[in-house]
Amino acid sequence: MKIYKEIKILLAVVLFFAVFQSCKTSRSVVKKPLKEYGADYLFEKLKENQFRFEYLVAKFNIELIIDGKKNTLKGQLRIRRDSAIWISLSPALGIEMARILITNDSVKFLNRLKKTYFLGDNRFVTDFLNSNVDYDVLQSLILGNDLTYYDDGKFHASYDSKEYHLVTAGRHKLKKYVKTAEDAGRIFIQNIYLNPETFKITRMKIKETVENSRKLEARYSDFRDVDGQLFPETILYKLSADKPIDIKLQYSRITTDKPTKFPFKIPSKYSRIQ
Repeated sequence: MKIYKEIKILLAVVLFFAVFQSCKTSRSVVKKPLKEYGADYLFEKLKENQFRFEYLVAKFNIELIIDGKKNTLKGQLRIRRDSAIWISLSPALGIEMARILITNDSVKFLNRLKKTYFLGDNRFVTDFLNSNVDYDVLQSLILGNDLTYYDDGKFHASYDSKEYHLVTAGRHKLKKYVKTAEDAGRIFIQNIYLNPETFKITRMKIKETVENSRKLEARYSDFRDVDGQLFPETILYKLSADKPIDIKLQYSRITTDKPTKFPFKIPSKYSRIQ
């Protein structure tokens, strides 16, 4: 499938919301929980402190760097948990230029500047990343949460004087969510770094076990209170590839649990991208 530049740029925005700064909390850490309880304790605390919601709406400013070339945009993100990720992008002072909608089994894209659209399945995401990434992984990376529909794996725990570190070489999709051979064969190597006071994820690295798959790295910081929960206001994601991709994002408004729509109407005069 031919992948057009405008789709690559917009997909990159979806995949790599992220931050350059490290976490600013104090480091009064006690090693005792790690020594006594190990990885199971840390993983339990991680799950307890994940960001929970049904709907999420956020406005943001974003700086996208692909192969050293920078684009600055503003936009809006809408998510319905486990169902849909919707993004609208605009120039700094302009009207909407592009819109994308990703669900569990589809990718839809509108380019209002060129009056084109794209409709396809999630193989588009797989081709772009050279890795068999699914909706659950994308949603987790955007929110700074752990994977939802994967087994807990066999994590090893350590402490590096600043953060807790969890690592596993084998996370499989839970059997009841496996629908295809791709689902069954998807195994991730994962590194998770936790703030020792809040147990929020400050950094995550994920890579499929297959040869030559690309590595995704996410960093989360500037956590703020959103409806009684901590959410990373500034985020950076990096894609290690032939042409490196960095995205720096700053949220300006975040709300949750207000039902919202995910409009995606294709104008009749738009041309389809094949």
